[in-house]
Amino acid sequence: QVRLVESGGGLVQTGGSLRLSCTASESIFSFNAMGWYRQAPGLQRELVANINNGGSTDYADSVKGRFTISRDNAMNTVDLQMNSLSPEDTATYTCTAAQFSSWDIWGQGTVVAVSS
Repeated sequence: QVRLVESGGGLVQTGGSLRLSCTASESIFSFNAMGWYRQAPGLQRELVANINNGGSTDYADSVKGRFTISRDNAMNTVDLQMNSLSPEDTATYTCTAAQFSSWDIWGQGTVVAVSS
């Protein structure tokens, strides 16, 4: 079975940076797209960023200009570089992959906490 494993979460101060990494257990060419969701306490889950096999990217308005999603097909990884972090970015971040028309493969999540 396909597995996604995230790493890189942690505690960072306002204005700092973190880089999240998602590693898939098999070729990411099998997915139409991969992305990162986040869910903050008391808020609904939000699709932060996604990238398709051609490298096209899309970002939520809340992170545009601060976050960058990238993929390394040879390493079966998708990363999320997060800069200029604020407390509003505090959330559990989860890697996801789309095989068809929906996000149907999910990682376990990694916690990002941004302090004032």
